[in-house]
Amino acid sequence: LHSIIFRKTTELLHHIATTITMKSLSIAALILLTSSNLYHVEAFAFKPRNTGNTSKNTLVTKDFCSDIVGTIGKGFVAAVVTLSVFAGPDPAFADGQTKDFKFPPIDKTDKNRCAFASSKMGQANAARDKLYDLRQCNLSGKDASGFDLSGVIMSGTDVSKAKFLESQFSKAFLQDSNFDGADFTNGIIDRASFRGSSLRGAIFKNAVLTGTSFEGADLENSDFTDSYI
Repeated sequence: LHSIIFRKTTELLHHIATTITMKSLSIAALILLTSSNLYHVEAFAFKPRNTGNTSKNTLVTKDFCSDIVGTIGKGFVAAVVTLSVFAGPDPAFADGQTKDFKFPPIDKTDKNRCAFASSKMGQANAARDKLYDLRQCNLSGKDASGFDLSGVIMSGTDVSKAKFLESQFSKAFLQDSNFDGADFTNGIIDRASFRGSSLRGAIFKNAVLTGTSFEGADLENSDFTDSYI
């Protein structure tokens, strides 16, 4: 019986090792080892004595097996609950740290494509009913204050001197674009990427910039007063 318990425990640990972090693996191992100790305790506690009474021994053996199965079940449940609480999914990279993106070709037949449109669906999850594509658009000087622009895609886009006061950019692709003089005061820019963009003189006063990348961006004279990075 102990060999079966050890084999099942080993199989579970092998499966866990391929899907969780070392920290969570240690927690699961600790629980399973503790459960293993319980098996030994219960094995001695419920071990039938050779009293010569066959029917009684059979009953005790059934109770013993039932207790062992129950203990194994509790051990597995404890491991699963612990992993769901402490492990969870593997940590995801913020969009600002993602190296490669793949987008479909620009739909240049859509004459209304180059316009700011506030999301009414996803907020933090950047959910929209279709791709919010502002690539190669000229929106210089436009006002999108208070807009939820989560999930927007900008590449080769000119939004210089645009107003984004109190606007929200969650999971936004803002690379290789012109943001010179753009005003993001009190805005929320979460898990966005400004990689390779020009942000000369851009204003980020009191803005939240969590999980956002400025790798390779030109930040000359940008204002980050009281911003949260």
